[in-house]
Amino acid sequence: MPIDTSAKIFVAGHRGLVGSAVVRKLHQLGCTNLILRTHSDLDLTNQSAVESFFADEKPQYVILAAAKVGGIHANNTYPADFITINLQIQTNVIVSSFNHKVQKLLFLGSSCIYPKFAPQPIPENALLTAPLEPTNEWYAIAKIAGIKMCQAYRLQHNFDAISAMPTNLYGTNDNFHPENSHVLPALLRRFHEAKVNNLDKVIVWGTGSPLREFLHVDDLADAVVFLLENYSDLEHVNVGSGKEVSIKELAELVKEVVGFKGELVWDSTKPDGTPRKLMDTSKLVGLGWTPKISLRDGLVDTYKWYLENYGKQ
Repeated sequence: MPIDTSAKIFVAGHRGLVGSAVVRKLHQLGCTNLILRTHSDLDLTNQSAVESFFADEKPQYVILAAAKVGGIHANNTYPADFITINLQIQTNVIVSSFNHKVQKLLFLGSSCIYPKFAPQPIPENALLTAPLEPTNEWYAIAKIAGIKMCQAYRLQHNFDAISAMPTNLYGTNDNFHPENSHVLPALLRRFHEAKVNNLDKVIVWGTGSPLREFLHVDDLADAVVFLLENYSDLEHVNVGSGKEVSIKELAELVKEVVGFKGELVWDSTKPDGTPRKLMDTSKLVGLGWTPKISLRDGLVDTYKWYLENYGKQ
């Protein structure tokens, strides 16, 4: 059922990579009644504040994209923060959504919910079948609890709560921090800086052989709206591009998009990480959704945004 463009829609985490893309998509569709709050306006870890907010605003739809996120170093350094803050945010928003009769809630997880050695491509039913990747298990366990909470409220109260699990995302509003950004924005920044500084080479860790999947965040936003309109069931849904690219191919494509003319050197003494990580998206494809943005087009778009916002990084 199409979303009523006059409905009150609360996008939690609207300034992040995912939340901001969802807001752009909803604006494109003509939604006029978005409810947006910054962290300083509304602390989602504060139960009474969240409850008061829902009592006052009474949103009809909730998209839960707010989370405490970070890389391996942050997860290892602050495990208590990662599990506690994410559990608090989810619990407060899901419970208040139910209490105040939200029509539908969509909870966004992460592909790190799956076991470290999950079958490839990773199907939805791989969840909880084996141990997690130890470096981000605190975050993953919080996200798994969010999925299970949505399922529990559906089972016990018939509350229309669904969950979506995106693959590796990139695009507008990505994090280009030199130390703690993900592989794609990190490569983009390094090639750009090498180009600007007229360096003759860029050294990249590993052999370039691992395979990864990337989805432009605007495609994810499109899938979020599609699921809100077309899906209502217990199991979470994987959202990915369904396409794999080696880190070597990715680096060469980023080099080309940025226009770096120097050499690309692989430091094979450095670790490669997981050899393959691909989501099985056949469930979502079966529902009728496929991504629209190619990796090349997405990279061109992301680099353009990076250049426009480079001074603010």
